[in-house]
This record gives sequence, structure tokens and C-alpha cells, in this order.
Amino acid sequence: MFPIHPAHNHNRADGIYPFDARGIAKRFRHAAIFGALDALGAGERMRFVNDHNPLPLLQQMQARYGDRVDIHYLEEGSEQVVIDFIIR
Repeated sequence: MFPIHPAHNHNRADGIYPFDARGIAKRFRHAAIFGALDALGAGERMRFVNDHNPLPLLQQMQARYGDRVDIHYLEEGSEQVVIDFIIR
């Protein structure tokens, strides 16, 4: 086990963590997104950016998390989609 340095804190004051899926290979995206969501605590949010509307991902999230994740679209364009996933 690695020691945790007391000054090494990954918590953001605003509780918003950016996640740009466009730079992740498609075959790894969903696993990476679920890993990131699993790392969040109540009240924190992942600001998700993608190049398309991730409808299959949203269906998988519903099955996996149910009502523990709120989904809020911030931008829904033809070249970029921005969604906040908020943990309850």
C-alpha cells in the first residue's frame, strides 16, 4: 500500500471534475467513465465532454447507477456535447 501524502488532495473546491472523452480510445471510454464516476462522492459532478450524444452510455449508466446519478445537459451541439453527471 502506498502512503498518502497529507498535502496531496485531489478534491476541488467547486466539486466539478472535467472528463473529456474525446481523447480516450473508443474501446476504453465506458470503462474509464464508470471508473471516474465511481471515484466521485455525493454532491460532486463530472463535467463530461464528447463529440456526440452518448445515448448508449446513458442507458448503461441508468442500469448501473439508477437514480444515484443526475444527468444535466449543458450543451448539445453537432460537434460537442457537454453533460454534468452529478452524484447523489
